[in-house]
Amino acid sequence: MFLENSRKLNRKRSLERTIFVSIEGFASGLPLMAITKLIQGWLAAIGIPIGIIGILGLLELPYTLKLLWAPMIDHWAIPWPDRRRGWIALLQLLIGLMLIVFTRLDPSQKPNDLLLVGIAALITAVLSASQDIVVDAYRTDLLPDSERGIGAASATFGYRIAMLSIGGGGFFIAGKFGWSNAFLFAAFLMLCTAPITIFAPKLRKLQNPIKNIKEAIIGPAQEFLNRTGKATALQLLLLILLYRWPDGLLSLMATPFLIKAGFEPEIIGAIQGGWGIAATIFGTAIGGILFTKIGLNKSLWIYGIIGALSNLAYWALAQYGGGVKELLVAVSIENFCGGMMVSAFLALLMGLCNPRFSATQYALFSSIFALSRSLLSAPGGFVVEKIGWSSFFALSIATAIPSILLLALIAPWNGNLPKGAFDPNKVNS
Repeated sequence: MFLENSRKLNRKRSLERTIFVSIEGFASGLPLMAITKLIQGWLAAIGIPIGIIGILGLLELPYTLKLLWAPMIDHWAIPWPDRRRGWIALLQLLIGLMLIVFTRLDPSQKPNDLLLVGIAALITAVLSASQDIVVDAYRTDLLPDSERGIGAASATFGYRIAMLSIGGGGFFIAGKFGWSNAFLFAAFLMLCTAPITIFAPKLRKLQNPIKNIKEAIIGPAQEFLNRTGKATALQLLLLILLYRWPDGLLSLMATPFLIKAGFEPEIIGAIQGGWGIAATIFGTAIGGILFTKIGLNKSLWIYGIIGALSNLAYWALAQYGGGVKELLVAVSIENFCGGMMVSAFLALLMGLCNPRFSATQYALFSSIFALSRSLLSAPGGFVVEKIGWSSFFALSIATAIPSILLLALIAPWNGNLPKGAFDPNKVNS
């Protein structure tokens, strides 16, 4: 009876963690969609020149540069309700209030308001990037190893629901009731997450908290290197950089390819934006469930290979052509398999973080990953011009080979965790 009650309690707590991780994923995705898609739609609708709207792409810079202030969040914890949730709740409140600011601005009637829109959007972006730092750290500190796959799937699910809520619901409200009400809707959803965060599962106290800002800045890299050794650290960082490179190449070139292939923009938007998101959510969910049965190392192998091979769907479109049905199949396969990759990849990042420095270490790892979607994938268009679409998609599959070789070195098939992963039983947290 005692064992049965204990199992029920553990299942209840696991479900509770999964639900709250999903809600915080929703809170991460909402402001990014609001300050990119919603603002772009608003400004375009009121006749702001496209060149000026394009400058809004700079709003994504804080998400790239967040590593610079992550150590301060690690060091200066807000103690209530715990070292992560205090920051999260405060940032959610501030983001919600900033979204309300947009309801008071009207560049179509007051040209000077355009500058204020830019300033408000930049402030919101910094707050949102800061929230991402703490939400990633909270998820990393909260979830045990066995729950990180399903936790990654839950976070992705929440994030995608936020995309649908703003990209779908927000634009619907804008069309029916005006853009101010669309921003008010986004603000309302954001403000609702703050009290939920207060009641989210509590983190355990650190045995050895960060003593000063110098340790907060130097400590994350020092701890990682001491734990892994220089050679393994380099291999792990290369794995983070390269693991999703096939996905990055495809993501960059998929829409231009479909336009060149003759698909109408509204068809592409509906299938990639609606159907594709649903397939990704389904893929991350299945990936997370299987993760609990096979563990991290096997998940990295299986999902990495499947994810790369899924690019064959676009290769087939390029090689043999097709219509809407074939496009549906290609998007379904690629997004489903990509979702599975995400569940293993996020679990990998969480597994490499020490709870003392999880905000900074996770920010570092995610910044390195971002290079595969920007720097490494940027030459994709020039490659297409040289070798053509079908050869490009075939080549994108081959870019999985370096990460597979790295997995053989640091995440052997029969192992439980990659070499250098944080082990609380061996390292004082």
